[in-house]
Amino acid sequence: MLPSVAAALGENESPAALALPAARRAVVVLVDGLGDELLTRYAGYAPTLRSARANTGSTVLDTVFPTTTAAALTSLATGLPPAVTGMVGYDSFDPAGRRVVNQLGGWPGDLDPEAWQPNPTWLQTLAQRRSVITVSRPKFRSSALTRAGLRGGEFIEAKTPTARVSLTLQALREHRDALVYLYWDDLDKAGHQHGTASQQWAEALEELDSSLRRLAGRLPADTLLLLTADHGMVDIDRPGRIDYSQDPALVEGVEFTAGEPRGVQLHFDPSASQATREATIAAWRQSYGEHAWILAGEQIEESGWFGPAFGPGMRRRVGDVLVAVHGDLALYDGRRVAPHAMDMVGQHGSLTTAERRVPLLVMAGA
Repeated sequence: MLPSVAAALGENESPAALALPAARRAVVVLVDGLGDELLTRYAGYAPTLRSARANTGSTVLDTVFPTTTAAALTSLATGLPPAVTGMVGYDSFDPAGRRVVNQLGGWPGDLDPEAWQPNPTWLQTLAQRRSVITVSRPKFRSSALTRAGLRGGEFIEAKTPTARVSLTLQALREHRDALVYLYWDDLDKAGHQHGTASQQWAEALEELDSSLRRLAGRLPADTLLLLTADHGMVDIDRPGRIDYSQDPALVEGVEFTAGEPRGVQLHFDPSASQATREATIAAWRQSYGEHAWILAGEQIEESGWFGPAFGPGMRRRVGDVLVAVHGDLALYDGRRVAPHAMDMVGQHGSLTTAERRVPLLVMAGA
């Protein structure tokens, strides 16, 4: 997407994948957790977004796999798939340190985010030629994820929806050539805690809609305003949130577990025999084969889910077994996660259309 935005701004000579209107400056709003199916289902709460769906250039996109924030935001910023960026999950295996790294928090002090994700971002590239500004919560200014996948340009702190809109407009007034990346996470937080069918989620959608109506109505002339998302979300009832580690057959020979509750990655102990590995894979297929796509070994590369080809050293970050859930389940390793993690209602990480399909709305500039 960002290479296409760069082309719309006259900064990228390569063919653009998306035909976006030419503009002097642009705002890209990334709404965490707003899947296209959710926007369709709850369009009554979002008249501004509903109207924007009819604009020239508005469409529906596929996000990356896994459908999770760390992977998707990095791919948005770099224009590269997770197989190349190495951002392959919420939790990801570090082969060098032989440990699991949570890519949204708790990074080890000895793990350099810029070495972990070495590819340049479009924010960095464009910042060499124009004003590039990120508007986001203060806590994300120096976060490991920002340093790994969203580095480049100036960072402006904004805690509230009102502040985000005001500071974005101020940046556009002060920089006639600005590209503003505006991150909006309220919807995702409401979905995880209360579910997308909750009143809290509906209220967060209403606030997003009214905020973007204010932003669109006050934009300087010749400004392109786009909205997209990193992933969708599905609600999983409490009986569907399962601790798979309670079944010894599912973790036999497994040294590390990573990924997502809807995109489990299993890493076998190098000493595990082939018979043990095959038995564990068979146990997963017997227990969850009707509810998940289960890939092992070369099937993972052949699937192309993480991208056409893995970058140097990146394949080792992905497990030996991949379990992508398509049923109403979320699968946890209870030995590793905190008990409250299983309280999460809204989930994402797999390949269902609800999780994968996201809107691209041209809200101004067409």
